[in-house]
This record gives sequence, structure tokens and C-alpha cells, in this order.
Amino acid sequence: MTIIETRLKKWGNSFGIVIPMALVEKRKLKENDKVSVLVMNDSSKVLKETFGMLKGRLKKSGQQIKDELREELYN
Repeated sequence: MTIIETRLKKWGNSFGIVIPMALVEKRKLKENDKVSVLVMNDSSKVLKETFGMLKGRLKKSGQQIKDELREELYN
């Protein structure tokens, strides 16, 4: 998991985001690859909403996810 901060851009009747090229290269992303986006605009409710929304859909435990995040953060 990589966290970036970006801004919404108006594209026609929709909005889009730009993923920095460094991240595209690091993750070896290509056009039409499927990516997941976590939208956060109120950090006080992020964890509760995120894990509530994903309840029953996660294949990993909360502890496994936290461990992976810590590993990426500190390595």
C-alpha cells in the first residue's frame, strides 16, 4: 500500500485524480490496470468508516493489515 495526496481534477462531467509517475513506475502500473482508491476527507472517521465498509470483504485480519502498513512505513 502506498499513500499519496493528490487533488481532484474536473474532466468533462466527472472528476479524476493524477497518480504520480514515480508511483506508476514503482508499482509497474499500466493503462487499464485496476486500482483501489481510499477517499478520505474527514480524518477523524477514516478508520471506522474504512474497516466498517470493508467488513466481511477483507481476506486479511485487521492485525495483518496494520502489520503490513507498519512494515511499509518503516522500511
